Amino acid sequence: MKKYITILSVLLSIPAFADTAILPDKNPFMWTYQNQIGFGIGQGVDTGWLLPPPVRPVPFYIGTFTYSQPTSFFRVPARRSLNISQTLGLGEKNGWKWQDYTIPMIYVTEDIALFRYERLYAGLGAGAGLQAKENERLGAKLIFQFKVTFGYNINKKLATELFIQHFSNANTAVENHSYAFYGLGFTYNY
Repeated sequence: MKKYITILSVLLSIPAFADTAILPDKNPFMWTYQNQIGFGIGQGVDTGWLLPPPVRPVPFYIGTFTYSQPTSFFRVPARRSLNISQTLGLGEKNGWKWQDYTIPMIYVTEDIALFRYERLYAGLGAGAGLQAKENERLGAKLIFQFKVTFGYNINKKLATELFIQHFSNANTAVENHSYAFYGLGFTYNY
């Protein structure tokens, strides 16, 4: 757990000390809009890493609906989100019965903008929430989420995002094998 907290602290502090030339001058997630809805789908990978390499895909998927509002994190543009996700596991692979991990989750997150260049942007996010039931992969209902996002603003209202998302219980239970996903999302500002 100390390893995850150290990594997360370093990554979240980068914008606070970075040169102002790379920091966004406006919120690249939401521009001047006050509300955002989003939908994302992801492919699971079997790894215990915080930022997993996409080398071990498994029959495990995620679908997420998100509602967000603009905010800031130490004056860095950000968005705060309420996320409702559903995982879907099919079959067995790598010694895991993925169908046992078909579980709904609800969690809140904060994504901060690391940089923006014209229509491209990148962000980091973290959050906490609950999954509907414990299982042998994550031995707790309490979950923590870490996310890296790369986005492209199609226009000021629409964007598409590629993401890497990691869920774990941050070692609050004996079992903590994590869930990890690579995915694609779409957002709409209004």
